[in-house]
Amino acid sequence: MNKLNYLFLFTGLLMLNACSEFVEETYTYKINEPVFMSAAEFRNSVKVSRTPREIKKQGKICFYKDYLYISEPDKGIHIVNNADPANPKLTGFVEIMGNADIAIKNDVLYADSYIDLVWFDITNPALPVLQGRKESVFPTAIPPMDNFYGYDYEQCSDKSKGVIVGWELKEKTGTYTKNRWWWWRGGMVDDMYMANVESGTKNSGNTGITGSMARFSLYKDYLFTVMNNTLAVFDLSNQTPVVAADSIYVGWDVETIFSYKDYMFLGTPRGMLIYSVSNPVKPVYVSSFTHFYGCDPVVVENDTAYVTVRSGNLCGQNSNELIVVDVSNVKQPKQIVSYAMTSPKGLGIDNGTLFLCDDGLKVYDARNPMILMARQLAHYKGMDGYDVIPFNHTLMMIADDGIYQYDYTDLKNIKQLSKLPIGQ
Repeated sequence: MNKLNYLFLFTGLLMLNACSEFVEETYTYKINEPVFMSAAEFRNSVKVSRTPREIKKQGKICFYKDYLYISEPDKGIHIVNNADPANPKLTGFVEIMGNADIAIKNDVLYADSYIDLVWFDITNPALPVLQGRKESVFPTAIPPMDNFYGYDYEQCSDKSKGVIVGWELKEKTGTYTKNRWWWWRGGMVDDMYMANVESGTKNSGNTGITGSMARFSLYKDYLFTVMNNTLAVFDLSNQTPVVAADSIYVGWDVETIFSYKDYMFLGTPRGMLIYSVSNPVKPVYVSSFTHFYGCDPVVVENDTAYVTVRSGNLCGQNSNELIVVDVSNVKQPKQIVSYAMTSPKGLGIDNGTLFLCDDGLKVYDARNPMILMARQLAHYKGMDGYDVIPFNHTLMMIADDGIYQYDYTDLKNIKQLSKLPIGQ
């Protein structure tokens, strides 16, 4: 190498050393910041009123002794006298911040209120009386977000600020350090990934009948609840509910729970989990059935499980289908058949008749799953059905625009009985 080449090499090395190897990059991002309320104010917010309120938004449903209880997400519970399904009447409202789910047993209504469990005496079903509150039994419960952005995990972890009751979407700026010579070293930095990392975000008788979207389920004298990735168990045998066991991490972002025989069937975005609850205080994992990634509830009758998978939401994937599974051997559930659907949600089964919220409401003779599509009994369109409860030949369906009820005494001549409007 001649002297001139050495001079160029030496000069280049000096220039490299004169510049910092790393540079600071700035980015902007959006994040949900929690809105807090003091614990005292939050826990004193329950109000029972004989004056009914208009139902603004669809939610979970529970039927008990001629009354329908409708949970309006985060607001409370609407009380509907349904003694005459052809003429349902709103009769009252229970204001419960953060409510999403309901369960009823022996004239006691249990409901979640964000992180707490509250319960009411409904001996008079039209006028619940608050009996008590179990604090912080759902520690991971947070209000739903109406966007796809993450939340400020550090702020949410600060319990001294009170209870999270909402969100504010904020735009922020941040910085991260980037290697100036990434191209020279043969690597490439994914700027968007780094921004996400540095921002710190993370993504009837004496028992009420609930729909398939429920996260509360009853078995004997126990209440089972699923929230996020945990299964909790409460002993209801005494006047005050007791936490019967440590919360069990079940994973898979459990969304729904359905009780059948001595088992709990858990619906998740990735499939169905089966837990034995023959010993209620010690649920035991038995098996799972996996499917395409997507939101799903599950119902079971005569050792046959019906699962819906839908797309177009936070659960991801583009699969929309009804899956029928043989669970006669709970240790080895086997798919019988699957059918393409439009965008299925809740479903119910009653003595071989399947009711499915998909492109409205579809009704099938499901006694032979292999020919289910050929045995469609009815299809009502024009509404976006969310969940159903079939009971005593009356189907109760909650949709985006109302509570629809149908008489299916004669399966060859199913009749609509009424519609109670929602959000109008």
